[in-house]
Amino acid sequence: MAQITTTDANEFSSSAEFIPMRGFSNCHLQTMLPRLFRRQVKFTPYWQRLELPDGDFVDLAWSENPAQAQHKPRLVVFHGLEGSLNSPYAHGLVEAAQKRGWLGVVMHFRGCSGEPNRMHRIYHSGETEDASWFLRWLQREFGHAPTAAVGYSLGGNMLACLLAKEGNDLPVDAAVIVSAPFMLEACSYHMEKGFSRVYQRYLLNLLKANAARKLAAYPGTLPINLAQLKSVRRIREFDDLITARIHGYADAIDYYRQCSAMPMLNRIAKPTLIIHAKDDPFMDHQVIPKPESLPPQVEY
Repeated sequence: MAQITTTDANEFSSSAEFIPMRGFSNCHLQTMLPRLFRRQVKFTPYWQRLELPDGDFVDLAWSENPAQAQHKPRLVVFHGLEGSLNSPYAHGLVEAAQKRGWLGVVMHFRGCSGEPNRMHRIYHSGETEDASWFLRWLQREFGHAPTAAVGYSLGGNMLACLLAKEGNDLPVDAAVIVSAPFMLEACSYHMEKGFSRVYQRYLLNLLKANAARKLAAYPGTLPINLAQLKSVRRIREFDDLITARIHGYADAIDYYRQCSAMPMLNRIAKPTLIIHAKDDPFMDHQVIPKPESLPPQVEY
C-alpha cells in the first residue's frame, strides 16, 4: 500500500530556495501566467455531490472513483476565493497526487462548482463547518488512510482556522497552507492599493457574478437585491453587505477580525507547513507569522 513517506515530505523542505524562471521574477507575471499556460485539466475527474446536514450540498472532484481507491493515501484540496477544480493550482496538485498513487479530491465550497447553493449560507475565510464535516464523512465512508489537506488563499486561512479549532481531533495527518491571508483586514486594505486593485476587480467580478446566479436561482437568499449587488465596488463592501450579514457578524471588519487565522496558529496541533511568497501581490506583510509564535509542529 502506498504511504506518506519521509521522502515525500523532504521534497517540500523549507530549506529549498525558490528560483524563478529567467525573465519571470516579477510577482505579477508569476501570478497571471498559470492562467495562460496551465488552464487545461489533464485528467478525467470523478464528480460526486455530497448532501450536507442542513439541506445544502458541496461538489467533490476526485482524481478517480474513491470507492475503488479506498486503500490509497488521500490529498484533500481546499481552493481559494471563487476557485474550483479549474483553478490551475487545484487541478495541478490533484494531477500530481494521482501520479504518485494518491487519491486526490477538491472539495468545492458552497456555490463554487458552477451551480448556486440552495441555502442562505455561503462560504467564507472562517467557515470551517463544511470542511470538518467532509473530512469526517471521508473517513467514515471510506475507512482510515493517510490523509493530508492543502488549502490555498481563502481555503488556506479556513484550513488554518479548522486545524486550530479541532486540534488532534481533526482526521488529517498533515497539512499545507499556501498563500493564506492570515490577517484579513490588512489584506482587504492592501487589495485597494496600486496594481492589487486589478486583482480586486477581477475577484469582485467573480463574486458578483456568482451572487447574481444565486439570486436568479433562489430569490431572497441573499440580504441584498440585484441592483444593490451591481453597485458594489470593493470586496470589503461585498463582505459588509453579504458575507457578514449572512453569517452573523456585525460588519466586514468584525468578520475579518474574528476569522483571521494569525492569532490561532499557535493552537495548531497537526504537522503543518506554511508557504508564502514575500512579494505576494494579494497580501500585506502582516500575514507573515513570526517564527517564535509558531508551535514546533508548524513550519514556515
